[in-house]
Amino acid sequence: MNLKNEESGVYHAYLLRLWRSEYQGRRQWRASLESLHTVERQLFSNLEQLFAFLSERCEGQPPYEDWRPI
Repeated sequence: MNLKNEESGVYHAYLLRLWRSEYQGRRQWRASLESLHTVERQLFSNLEQLFAFLSERCEGQPPYEDWRPI
């Protein structure tokens, strides 16, 4: 892994944790992301916040020209 790629936004690696908890009588998903590069942890009280964070993190980055699904 190249730290330059992380700094330039080309590569992101996270440990994702998901769990369900009850809030005001409703069960909902919670999440945390831990950066494998900085060990910084982000907590999310719902999946929408998680998706917004990831979308913002990846926004404006050019797609890989040679990308293909595995």
